[in-house]
Order: sequence, then C-alpha cells, then structure tokens
Amino acid sequence: MTTETERVWTDQLLTDPHAVQDKRERVRTMFNAIAPRYELVNRVFSLGRDGYWRRRAVSLAKVHAEDDVLDIACGTGDFARAFHAAGPRSVTGCDFAEDMVRLARERSPDSIEFREADALALPFPDASFSIVSCAFGVRNLQDLDAGFREMHRVLRPGGQAVILEFTRPENRVLRGLYEFYCHRIMPFGATWISGDRTGAYRYLPRSVVSFADASEMADRLRQAGFQRCAWTPLTFGAVTVLIAQRKSHE
Repeated sequence: MTTETERVWTDQLLTDPHAVQDKRERVRTMFNAIAPRYELVNRVFSLGRDGYWRRRAVSLAKVHAEDDVLDIACGTGDFARAFHAAGPRSVTGCDFAEDMVRLARERSPDSIEFREADALALPFPDASFSIVSCAFGVRNLQDLDAGFREMHRVLRPGGQAVILEFTRPENRVLRGLYEFYCHRIMPFGATWISGDRTGAYRYLPRSVVSFADASEMADRLRQAGFQRCAWTPLTFGAVTVLIAQRKSHE
C-alpha cells in the first residue's frame, strides 16, 4: 500500500476511484490523515450548510423515543450527535478509521457509543436497530451493494436507512458552478487548511462526480431488499437525503 506520508490518490487512480481494488485501505489511510481538521474543513467549504443538511436528514427520519440508531462511517460523530439530539433510545456510531472514532468519542456525549468497525462487516446481530444512517460515506465503500445489504441485515423489520450523500445538481448552470467550485477552489483551500498530503481533497470531489446519482442509489437499495425508497434533494441538489424502509413483514 502506502505509508502515511505518501500520496494516497494519484491522477491515475482518480480516473475511476470507485474501481480501485484497494480503495478500502486508501480511504481509511486518507480519513485517518485528515481527521483532526475534518469538521473544520466541512464547515468552511460547505459554507456552513453541512450542519443544516444533517439536521434536515434527521428531521425527515421522524425519530421516535423507542428508536435505536446506528450511524455507519460516522467520522467524528456529527451525524450521530444530530440523531442523539432528536431523542432516540440509543445511538451507536461506527467507523473503520480509528482516528475518526477517537475524535468522535472525545467530542460526543458519553451516552453515544462509538466502535471501530467496517461498514461491510458490521459487528451487530441481525435486526438490531430501527434506523441505520450514513452521511457522506456510502460512496467511499469498497462495495456499495454489500454495504446496502449490511444496512438491511442489521435493521429490524419496518426500520429505515437514512443516507445523506453529495450529488450533482440537475440544472446545467448550477451543476457547472458546483463542479467548478468542487474541482478548482475547494481542493486547494481544503488541502491548505487540513495540511493534507494524501490527496484527500482531490479524491472527494472526484468520488462524487463518478458515483451513482440518487435514482441509481435508490435502485440499488431496492435490490438490497429495501422498499419505498424516496429521496429529497437539498441546496439545489448538491446533496440528497435518501430514506428506504425494510419491509415490516419478511
């Protein structure tokens, strides 16, 4: 693989980052490297909208007091904390980047449990949670369909998957402005603020434009066993909330 100081994402790899065979290890190395300033970069380069996106996704989930929430690819815990604020019975976060998990524990209430775990092999029994969430993480999975199947497996019948992910605006003018910002402005500023040497902020926008759109993600959620999958675009389609339900009786 690479050492921590080497560039994880090269121009060649970025031609199709989702087809890279060792994508999983590259993503983990990258997120461990950028963990300390990850939240700061998100706030600055989303123009402060990332907190709103998470709160809106939680609102769309209609959280109840008896819910048990699992947030996968939890990073430093932003989405888990947003769910915790909605008052469910429990919130658990997991991520395979150990530095992200460490910071999540430091920045979150003790009542949120955080575990180091791979989203493709979750260490939880079948039907353990009523909500499984993921914010800006499914496009980083080595195998998206396997990730969706794991989300389905750990959900109780009638439970829901809540996915928040970057997407591309449908309006051609807005899409052009969005992609100019993501490819020409954000990578340089984010790299400078974070001190990143892995190429993370070149990978992240490239991973969006080469990833499935909301319609394809919904189709693949249905193929994984979900039903009634709907999506809500936010901020002119720059991000999308997808909510898919596991059947009540199977």
